Amino acid sequence: MSELKIVKVEKKSDLKKFIKYPYTLYKKEKNWVPHLLLERYRLFDQQKNPFFKHSDISYFLAFRDKKIVGRVAAIVNHRYNKYHNEKTGFFGFFESINDFKVAKQLLDEARNYLKENGMVIMRGPMNPSPNDEIGFLNKGYDLPPTIMMTYNPAFYHDFMLKYGMIKAKDLYAYKFDESIVQISDKVKKINKSLKEKNNIVIRKIKINKFAKEVRKIKEIYNDAWSFNWGFVPMTDEEIDHLMADFRQIMEPELVLIAEIEGEPAGFSLTLPNINEILIKIRSGKLFPSGFLKLLLHKNSVTGLRVITLGIKKKFEHLGLGSLFYLETINRAIKLGYNWAEASWILENNTKMIRAITRFGGELYKEYRVYEMEI
Repeated sequence: MSELKIVKVEKKSDLKKFIKYPYTLYKKEKNWVPHLLLERYRLFDQQKNPFFKHSDISYFLAFRDKKIVGRVAAIVNHRYNKYHNEKTGFFGFFESINDFKVAKQLLDEARNYLKENGMVIMRGPMNPSPNDEIGFLNKGYDLPPTIMMTYNPAFYHDFMLKYGMIKAKDLYAYKFDESIVQISDKVKKINKSLKEKNNIVIRKIKINKFAKEVRKIKEIYNDAWSFNWGFVPMTDEEIDHLMADFRQIMEPELVLIAEIEGEPAGFSLTLPNINEILIKIRSGKLFPSGFLKLLLHKNSVTGLRVITLGIKKKFEHLGLGSLFYLETINRAIKLGYNWAEASWILENNTKMIRAITRFGGELYKEYRVYEMEI
């Protein structure tokens, strides 16, 4: 067998190869959804992505006979470690052909980099952080992923276990289908009573006051998620960066803010599942044909993804989660959407899982994050 060579990415040309490798690897996989290359270049641009202001990252490519056969990134997120008082390093953007030797050498490179930088645990995949795409798909291979969710071969799990990793956490995705959504009169009555009793107002985001609205979302987000597994507070720049991206595709009727006597209490972010369009643009390029496909299919998105739902700690007892789901379901049906995914949900988030299943949400996909001592 030809020699396997691992190369650290140091040139722009090699970074471009790193970014584009999945487009070759998954070329014949019908359920893989390609990112737009423009979006990928922006994600990896250390001048444009504020994530890199507080994190170090190193990329590695695996070659055999001058052909790329795998890739991985090693990540030290200083903001995460400071917040959690840990020395945890991450691996991400992992891809490999079905050859454990390739996977092992890539993971060895990531582990060595993290160890040299003082880390004692390796966890992943994080692509590149818990606020982005994370985990390996572990159940639900028969359907394409929704926006900002991952897809991978099942044998990646065999690689991780063979390498000596263990499960760190499972993440769930629930599906709502218009035909099975259950909203009883009792639930409607209870939710109506909750809103009236606590003076709760749930409204859509005001696009004409976008910057002001984003400040409210920042306030809620960093309070609501502060004790969650994997949470790392986002900087103002990171939230601005992310929301600017979301603004291009968001349906304002489905980005909701809850206020109690004028105080921001919670928010829910639901986006159209543009992966239904991107899956048709296999090259990841908008030009020449991708732009035409985008135009032809821009009104054909049928599904949504509930990306995040956050409630300030002091308002958690009020049942705002159920109010958000009821409001989102009603609005989505009026807008013509017929299904939605709520993801990702921590496997031990029983409160959220109860709220989801109360409305007929069905567990249909699972994702797994791995870790090991290094």
